[in-house]
Amino acid sequence: MLIDNAKIKIKSGDGGKGCVSFRREKYVPKGGPNGGDGGNGGDVIFKADNSLATLIDFRYKRTYKAENGVNGMGGDKTGKTGKDSIIRVPCGSIIKDAVTSAILADLVENGDSFVAAKGGKGGRGNARFATSTNQAPREAETGTKGQELDIELELKLIADVGLVGLPNAGKSTLISKISAAKPKIADYPFTTLQPNLGIVRYKDYQSFVVADIPGLIEGAHTGKGLGIRFLKHIERTRVLVFLLDASEILQKENKLEDYDVLISELGGYDKELLQKPRIICFSKIDTLTEDEKKKLDKIKFNKGKSKEKYPVLKISAVNGENISKLLDEIWMVLHE
Repeated sequence: MLIDNAKIKIKSGDGGKGCVSFRREKYVPKGGPNGGDGGNGGDVIFKADNSLATLIDFRYKRTYKAENGVNGMGGDKTGKTGKDSIIRVPCGSIIKDAVTSAILADLVENGDSFVAAKGGKGGRGNARFATSTNQAPREAETGTKGQELDIELELKLIADVGLVGLPNAGKSTLISKISAAKPKIADYPFTTLQPNLGIVRYKDYQSFVVADIPGLIEGAHTGKGLGIRFLKHIERTRVLVFLLDASEILQKENKLEDYDVLISELGGYDKELLQKPRIICFSKIDTLTEDEKKKLDKIKFNKGKSKEKYPVLKISAVNGENISKLLDEIWMVLHE
């Protein structure tokens, strides 16, 4: 299961206490102060790791703490700094303040890191307080407390291509044919309840990543049908492939009805999604007659008010018709 949200508590380490100590040397009855400083507390650090794919580990562990700094010691010995708590998350994770919902960091690339909670500073030992008028200070500082935060983690899939369409448009069948992904497939809506990622091998030593986004419905951008949860995964894709069920479209008076719903939902969530390159596919053409296929050619998809048109293909993931043409088109658009 894709766990794409999690809430956890984090706490950085407290600073160690400064030490009150005096030299004890033979023949020196009143030695000077030699209390060392406390060590700094450890930080809590998030780090992107491309070996992770979900946030499922955070279901079982909800609290993360860094080590406290060690107290200072006599002999001007500074306490040891507390060990950092390194929290590894998948690439594409967004770190948020769970209280304010403010985005603290967006960890996209492998190795990206963010210090979410800085460790407390170690207190000064009494050696630091010695002056010409106070040569035997008996004061030292306690270390400052570490930061404590409620954190919300959100994972957005990173893919080159996003497959979008209404429920049962054939997205899962397509990704299962062009990649090694094995999503659940059935002839009814809402089979896919979580995004699926598939790596498509293209010709020799080339590849790209495709995300099968669960079917969108009218009102998705307002949260209907878990729409917002699914729409957010489209944000990181570079190219959108619209899958339209050809048999459904031919039965409707307004042949652009399904397409218009998808455009409305994408734009309602984030208008920048409409600026992404797109490829339009009529799916399931294996169910059509030759005359019905010709009717699809009359449906035009203009780029706004421009006379320029989006690339349109007629495909069947069942019998493989025009699938290689689709992969060629995707590769070309990705590299334009």
